[in-house]
Amino acid sequence: MKIALTKTDNVYRRNKGFLDILHIDGWLLLGILMLLSASTLLVYSASGGDIDVTYRHILRIGFALALMLIFAQIPPNILYLFTPWLFLAGILMLIAVILFGDVGKGAQRWLDLGPVKFQPSELMKLVLPMTIAWLFAHSNLPPSYRRLAVGALLIAFTAGLIVVQPDLGTSLLIAMSGLFVLFFAGLPWKIIFGAIVATVVSLPIVWHFMHAYQKQRVLTFLDPETDPLGSGYHIIQSKIAIGSGGIEGKGFMGSTQAHLDFLPESTTDFIFSVLAEEFGLIGVILLLTLYVFVIARGLFIASQAQGNFSRLVASSLMMTLFVYVFVNIGMVSGLLPVVGLPLPLMSYGGSALVTLMISFGILMSIHTHKKLLSQ
Repeated sequence: MKIALTKTDNVYRRNKGFLDILHIDGWLLLGILMLLSASTLLVYSASGGDIDVTYRHILRIGFALALMLIFAQIPPNILYLFTPWLFLAGILMLIAVILFGDVGKGAQRWLDLGPVKFQPSELMKLVLPMTIAWLFAHSNLPPSYRRLAVGALLIAFTAGLIVVQPDLGTSLLIAMSGLFVLFFAGLPWKIIFGAIVATVVSLPIVWHFMHAYQKQRVLTFLDPETDPLGSGYHIIQSKIAIGSGGIEGKGFMGSTQAHLDFLPESTTDFIFSVLAEEFGLIGVILLLTLYVFVIARGLFIASQAQGNFSRLVASSLMMTLFVYVFVNIGMVSGLLPVVGLPLPLMSYGGSALVTLMISFGILMSIHTHKKLLSQ
């Protein structure tokens, strides 16, 4: 078996190009690099031409790309073997956050590891969907109700540990990453509709247990003009920035909302508003086109994946990316409540970028190792 695999690998290396040898999907990499290039320009503009901020952003991009390359080399079967242990480690870290995590901005979400602070919930964005896919890897699809119930319990338990930090927005998004696996595994529609009805019915109970700041976010979303200088200030300024861009925008470095400090978190959560103000509707359409290209390529890779584990993981990761883009743009446009979620591949920051690039590395591994096995 070892000799046969070696011969296959040699044939693969002789017949394929440099990117294939590195287990990199060229089309997916192209879309990612275009988004990261646009991100660098926007971070520079949104920060008012701050070279230090831009330099740190470029360093983080380089580190994240290196991690993507590393994870692209790991075959899916190795990821499968380590998935339950990664899930156990993630759960233990979430419990550690509750017990003695670092408190910042009224929330306890970080583990202080000395030189760095680590947010375990970022890890679970990858590990939870991998764990649910691991659960269904060697079963017939659609899975049995027992396996579906186990998967739902794992999702609820993980999300619950994040809710108490408190971080309702992240917990819901992480739960959705696991629910996407259930959906692609063949979750019956009667359960889906039943869950929707149960969610709607339970909304008054959820409202009762929400924190005051979470309730305020919902009320601000419904009518931000009721407190234009307080809780509604951020979204009002964001909509002004988006609307003032018009069709062609004000040009690069032309965001008055960001440069005059009217727009909060202009390099992170509200970077889309900067893009809309500077490049207008044309820039927004180009950005959305790039996202559609990346997500479509990812879903194509998922459709070609071999085995339940690879197919379910790839599908979930791409749909999770879609949700993150949708929620951020809806948030800064006033169509959804503000949840403090960065725009994937565009916003300044380290943890979210690293997690996202690792997910792309896993996606590339699924695609290129499938091609290797097919030789």
